[in-house]
Amino acid sequence: MRCDRVHSFDVAKQGYVNLLHARIPAGTADTAPMVAARVDLLSSGVYLPLADALAKVASEHIEDGMVIDAGAGTGYYLAHVLDAVPAAYGLALDVSAVALRRAARAHPRAGAAVWNLWEPWPVADSSASLILNVFAPRNAPQFHRVLTEDGLLVVATPNPGHLRELGDLVISVDGSKDARLEDTLGERFTRVDRHEVTQQVALEPDRIRQVVEMGPSAHHLHRDGRRERLDAITGSVDVTTSFSVTLYRPVS
Repeated sequence: MRCDRVHSFDVAKQGYVNLLHARIPAGTADTAPMVAARVDLLSSGVYLPLADALAKVASEHIEDGMVIDAGAGTGYYLAHVLDAVPAAYGLALDVSAVALRRAARAHPRAGAAVWNLWEPWPVADSSASLILNVFAPRNAPQFHRVLTEDGLLVVATPNPGHLRELGDLVISVDGSKDARLEDTLGERFTRVDRHEVTQQVALEPDRIRQVVEMGPSAHHLHRDGRRERLDAITGSVDVTTSFSVTLYRPVS
């Protein structure tokens, strides 16, 4: 790939392109073990209700155009959305090249680019029909810039009760997260709808380890005996998964 200033970027053999021009601080991008844990956990169907909810929203609100998954990880949720909207195509953006090796192959109508979401995106103005943002950084100015006037922003966040049975093995959800979400998006977006996706599921020890090791909690397992307590789990645990799916329209 080549830009207007004649910078060139090779497409990796796995199908993604790395557009980053600077190194990312340690602990920012998903590591190979985190991605492996996420792939195993998502393939088990534990978070399928959330994927189905996102796909349903997309099918009800768009018919075609580009879907950007901002913080796409392995492309799991983007693939479900594209399956639900056959005339759409997708772009996975994430800072982790390891994750995008998976995202680039997640769906035949999706491309993938390594990018820091806090930087101005390598995406044209008013080019996206829908932006997905699932447990990822929220860059409101870029969301607003790349969405069409009638585009839709769909934000998925964990609720305060999410994974509560696992205690401090996972990072707890801040009770003021919803207010902070509105503060972040309020000037540029209007909230138009919201859905909750909550279930209780029995997780075997291997699945519990995947839940913990696939997210930011993985960076903290060396503290306060967390790794030892995680490894000591030998039986099934009933765990709550709880998410909010919030829909926004851009303000003109």
